[in-house]
Amino acid sequence: MALWGGRFSESPADAVFALSRSVDFDWCLAPYDLRSSLAHLRVLQNSGLIKSDAAKRIEGGLRDLIADVATGKFSPNAADEDVHSALERGLTEKIGEVGGALRAGRSRNDQVATDLKLFAIDHMLDIADQIIGLQEALIAKASEYSDAPAPGFTHMQHAQPILFGHEIAKHVHAFARDLDRISDWLTRTSVSPLGSGALAGSGLGLAPEVTAKDLGFSSSSANSIDGVSDRDFVAEALFIISMVGVHLSRIGEEWCIWATTEFGWAKVSDAYSTGSSIMPQKKNPDVAELARGKAGRLIGNLTGVLAMLKGLPFAYNRDLQEDKEPLFDSIDTLRLVLPAVTGMVATTSFDREKMAAAAPQGFSLATEIADFLVRAGVTFAQAHEAAGKCVALCESKGLQLHELSDSDFVGVHPSLTSEVRTSLTVAGAIASRKTIGATGGAALAVQLKDAVAETKDYKTKISTQINNFSEMMSQ
Repeated sequence: MALWGGRFSESPADAVFALSRSVDFDWCLAPYDLRSSLAHLRVLQNSGLIKSDAAKRIEGGLRDLIADVATGKFSPNAADEDVHSALERGLTEKIGEVGGALRAGRSRNDQVATDLKLFAIDHMLDIADQIIGLQEALIAKASEYSDAPAPGFTHMQHAQPILFGHEIAKHVHAFARDLDRISDWLTRTSVSPLGSGALAGSGLGLAPEVTAKDLGFSSSSANSIDGVSDRDFVAEALFIISMVGVHLSRIGEEWCIWATTEFGWAKVSDAYSTGSSIMPQKKNPDVAELARGKAGRLIGNLTGVLAMLKGLPFAYNRDLQEDKEPLFDSIDTLRLVLPAVTGMVATTSFDREKMAAAAPQGFSLATEIADFLVRAGVTFAQAHEAAGKCVALCESKGLQLHELSDSDFVGVHPSLTSEVRTSLTVAGAIASRKTIGATGGAALAVQLKDAVAETKDYKTKISTQINNFSEMMSQ
């Protein structure tokens, strides 16, 4: 059903209709379009533009459509251009021409912007809920290995000994930033475009602020042209999703490395692994690999939308039809990846003995020598130089740092007394890291306690917002 055409003498060419048709992908906006139509109907009735008896018929038709769309009883046909035309067809089929009265005071321009915001809010809240589930799995795994020594890495080389729980817990903080970004995004997105019309607002004396409140928004658009042309919320949602994807990709990369035969640290659950069609022995960490690979797709969707937006003049342009598929795809992709990665994290076990054995390798205790000298009053520049000479001496003799003799140490620097040996243990190196955020056991315990509290707070907040949105949609 076309929503325009009075001034045209010909119907669109088949190629034009095929190019313009969006109902194949924007049909997912139907529940949100119907809910915004109910809000618009109330304003039209309150303004006296639709009489009570007609409003009752329209509301009844809309509520029947809501049920029919939910069950699949009503769906688009080949002649429908988009979700809006399909639903107007469905409404008029139910209640007759009076259904067309609902079109007064709004345009597909403000209608689709409103629908897309409602869709995005609903699904970003679901993503936030899934992120919290992943955080809980990461916190549980970090707590499980909060006493397990392991080598820490920089540049993919052994750096300093750490507790493996500290390594796992770092991901919790990355996802906490993602939750912060979603929270900020929700605040900025809570502006209703409905009432902006095609671009200039409405001359029918409607009340956009009332409709905004009805739909759970904080306010209505302060500028109607911006109301119909703003897609910052799409681009920003795609950036947030891309960042979540990047954080998932980093987890995937680490799991892939830890699961190699060379490392042999991680034992990924069979339920989150796959095999080979030709090599019977293979057990591949495909969840980790897919998490790593999907990040590129998410970044690509963001880049595509930004490129589409960069040159759009004035108000609405049809280019904006290209905002939906990337957003829908990114949301669907992330909602597939998050539960799989959460399950992989929760069910992976790690080899404590291998990690502990690897912790002092690569001269990872060299910094302890430098710190020992600093405590003895040596400048760090001199201490760093001396520690480096100890490493060089070990390399020339084929020894580890703790295997150097007392004379070897004194020969490098007179302040390197035999007491330095007390610092050359993994346990001592880890325990000495007591500052906020450090890898020492006490510091890590505080981190995990704070992470539990922060995650719990966000879980309560997001749960409340999900319930509020669900209540709004059901009104």
